[in-house]
Amino acid sequence: MSTAEKTIQDAHALEGAPVLVGRPDDRALTESLLAPVLGPTRKGWLLLLVALLGGVGFWTLSLVTTLFVGIGAWGNNIPVAWAFDITNFVWWIGIGHAGTLISAILLLFQQKWRTSINRFAEAMTLFAVAMAGVYPVIHLGRPWLFWWLIPYPSTNLIWPNFKSALPWDVFAISTYATVSFLFWYLGLIPDLATLRDAARTRGRRIVYGIMSFGWRGSARHWRHYRIGYLLLAGLSTPLVVSVHTIVSFDFAISQLPGWHTTIFPPYFVAGAIFSGFAMVMTLMIPARRLLGYQHVVTERHLDNMAKVILATGLMVFYGYMMEWFMAWYSGSSAEAFAFLNRFQGPYRGIFIAQMFCNVVSPQILWFPSMRRNEYVLFLVAILVNIGMWAERFVIIAVSLHRDFIPSSWGMYYPTWVDWGLFLGSICTFGVLFLLFLRFLPAIPLFEVKELRRELEHYGENAHPGSEEEG
Repeated sequence: MSTAEKTIQDAHALEGAPVLVGRPDDRALTESLLAPVLGPTRKGWLLLLVALLGGVGFWTLSLVTTLFVGIGAWGNNIPVAWAFDITNFVWWIGIGHAGTLISAILLLFQQKWRTSINRFAEAMTLFAVAMAGVYPVIHLGRPWLFWWLIPYPSTNLIWPNFKSALPWDVFAISTYATVSFLFWYLGLIPDLATLRDAARTRGRRIVYGIMSFGWRGSARHWRHYRIGYLLLAGLSTPLVVSVHTIVSFDFAISQLPGWHTTIFPPYFVAGAIFSGFAMVMTLMIPARRLLGYQHVVTERHLDNMAKVILATGLMVFYGYMMEWFMAWYSGSSAEAFAFLNRFQGPYRGIFIAQMFCNVVSPQILWFPSMRRNEYVLFLVAILVNIGMWAERFVIIAVSLHRDFIPSSWGMYYPTWVDWGLFLGSICTFGVLFLLFLRFLPAIPLFEVKELRRELEHYGENAHPGSEEEG
């Protein structure tokens, strides 16, 4: 068999891969999916939590130092007034986009493969947005006055400058976080009721009973649930585009070489989905294996997410090419120098890492066998996460350190506080995600049961190849 024939055969086999392995009944699904929540605490989970809590302590120390010493504890300077802080902010906001995309947009398009991964992504969105929101606040210098950015009636006549993109971030991110939380929590309510009924201790029954808001699964409850869930999905969909578009305006509306470009809004949105899906893959592959979710998070889910990463990676590469083309086509010597400085200047190592991680590494996903290999997918996801952080650093710090006037050029060197805020935020994110996996169902139980019934009713028409796997 030739290589081309084998590739075609692999692709056809993967198209027939199931979104649900076997034919487990409702009881088996309930027991397997709620086992991480209702079962005993695993030693591995506890050890990982303790290790990450050490990073949270480092993050707390860095935050306290920033509050009491000021942002002079960072490596920021003139001309690099934005550095790790805004780089981390944009990176975390981008990661938070995949949750809304998977949950809302794929729901509206009736994509069944979203069923087993949407709650992972939704939880990741909330935790990533929470991490992102810290950086603009502490970067204010006087974070206790952050409420000055909020437009409320005040006899002090304190109004934000609406000509600045920074207050736009406040509106966009707060709206996105609110809608994402409502969408995530509404989807949890039926499963919280299941936890309430399945809990073995009185304390858990009380807690989950309060959190489920008296859900009984009546026809009236389900009717209102479906309407509310669909309305929130429709409301969330434009937020995927609007939030990172507004974040890109922080840069695109300036006159700085390297920032002043009209491709930033779609380029930032594609990059956000790119990094968000990579983070979902980074979290899901270990959780899938350690928690025994292979029967509900199948090769088909991994393959579809890999395809999204590949497609959005090509969009990001197109954005890179358009940036370079416009720098040449504009005839601006300052713009051309800003891009030449990226691969010839002192930060060229970060630029090379960005191009390798974001452009070269995802190309292996053209091969179906690679999209089915967990180790390859995990490695590519890690590289994309690194590459997207490097991209944000190149856009922000590298563009700032050499602008129009050579006499004002400078270098940026991160301090231990910068590293503490960055690495500590990753550890804090990990702690929040571990707590989510331990105390809440990571897989939407009622949606998986509904999908199982659809597969039984429609058979091959609902999902080709599912009978063979059963």
